[in-house]
Amino acid sequence: MQYILIILCWLSGLLYAAGNTSTNNDTPPVARAASPDTNRLLGLPPLPVPVDNPQSPAKIILGNKLFHDARFSIDGTVSCSKCHNDQLSFTDALPVSMGNNGKTGARNAPTVVNAAFNKLQFWDGREPDLENQSKQPLLNPVEHGLTSYEPITNIIRSDPDYQKAFAEVFGLSADKVTIDHVAKAIASFERTVLSGDSAFDRYYFKADKSAMTEAQVRGLQLFVGQGRCVSCHVIEQDQALFTDGKFHNIGIGINQIQKDVPLLTGRFMQAKDPKAEFAKASLEDKRNSELGRFAITREINQVGAFKTPTLRNIELTAPYMHDGSLKTLKDVMVHYNNGGATKTGDRVNDYLSGGIRPLNLTDAQLEDLVAFMQALTGSNYLKSAAKGGN
Repeated sequence: MQYILIILCWLSGLLYAAGNTSTNNDTPPVARAASPDTNRLLGLPPLPVPVDNPQSPAKIILGNKLFHDARFSIDGTVSCSKCHNDQLSFTDALPVSMGNNGKTGARNAPTVVNAAFNKLQFWDGREPDLENQSKQPLLNPVEHGLTSYEPITNIIRSDPDYQKAFAEVFGLSADKVTIDHVAKAIASFERTVLSGDSAFDRYYFKADKSAMTEAQVRGLQLFVGQGRCVSCHVIEQDQALFTDGKFHNIGIGINQIQKDVPLLTGRFMQAKDPKAEFAKASLEDKRNSELGRFAITREINQVGAFKTPTLRNIELTAPYMHDGSLKTLKDVMVHYNNGGATKTGDRVNDYLSGGIRPLNLTDAQLEDLVAFMQALTGSNYLKSAAKGGN
């Protein structure tokens, strides 16, 4: 079964390359197929695929085209790939993303890489899967800015290439295509955006002791030991997603607005539909975004809690945290070393997750942790990393 999955993922890479319409002559490694002897699944679990949305070559190519189509926005400039850029490890290198007409949101664009393995989508986990996630930005006033899905289906019905593709993939005439079909195709493409086979994977799962540098090995020892990073960024016996899929308050964003928490939380405690209320409230006042998972669940222990992100390809996805407030991996290490305070001596918030406390690591140890983070870049992204990544 593992061998079959490897072949399928390799074929997905070929299909991605075939469907990529970029005119950039310096095509990034992620847009090329991995070589046949590269195991992009090394270190990853089997790829989860919904029963009602099986993968197919034609569907992946269609999803790739939809993902990169900027016509699906109010000003014709915003595609999924604007915030999840192939050449930037499917992020945008901005603290917070820029949508239509220069508008900006309140959160950093998380990478699509390995998002297929997420238990919940978005920083606050408000959607259960890629299919549901892909529909939300289209109607977000800051992102694509549409007020309905009709402009998208109109484009599909008038575009001969889309007419042919949807007929092949779903057996539908263009006039029968709905946004759910669009979402399924996009999600299928996103499930091919995978990254394993890092230096860490070869060192840890293949016992290749030459795969990591001495500094990276020391960093791994700190990661699972004194640094306690592995508590949330999980490594298991036969795979490592580097996330527990849970939500934690680590002192980012919420530290600065903690005096406002009673006022801000009150609105959501009264909401009949917290998810809908969040969409409105975060546009009216960006402080609401800092409430994190609480705004969806209304559980007080999740005030300021955000999903643990994967660490795979982390050196390519700066800036960091849900608000993009930390510029470098060293900044991230310092924040954790301070026990949830970006600056030494700053007061942490009352809702800080219990496992966050000062680590007392030396500067040299922090540098080793950064070195280990650099060992988590997948083999099909290494050329991008060599060029400087973000």
